Amino acid sequence: MEKKKAPLAGEALSKKVKELGHLSKEAKARACGYSTITKNGIERVNMMPFLNALMDAEGIELDGKQEGTGRGGRTASYRISVQSNGNLLIGSAYTKQMGVNPGDEFEIILGRKHIHLRQVDTDAGTAELAAAS
Repeated sequence: MEKKKAPLAGEALSKKVKELGHLSKEAKARACGYSTITKNGIERVNMMPFLNALMDAEGIELDGKQEGTGRGGRTASYRISVQSNGNLLIGSAYTKQMGVNPGDEFEIILGRKHIHLRQVDTDAGTAELAAAS
């Protein structure tokens, strides 16, 4: 019996849906792994989990929660913690909001109780984008 793959999520899901633009939403969900076979052998497309995963991947928030309220799912809380390996991770919700792209470079300026990121702009100097206290 064939082992079922986990459904796509995040950037992989978003990319696959864009590649399948010509298909119906049910066909896109099926191609991204959001279908199951029932006991009777009938295929069922799981549209709600597919649409929820797609909204998460695209950063779409429908719950009406105010931004910055903290632990409300995958919304931006404007707070991060140092990970166990010592890294600070700035998530895609923030980089999308800043309009930065993969490969963009930043200069890190450490203060006593803050970190400034300055985007390195090879054409026009540098522009300050964000500061965290």
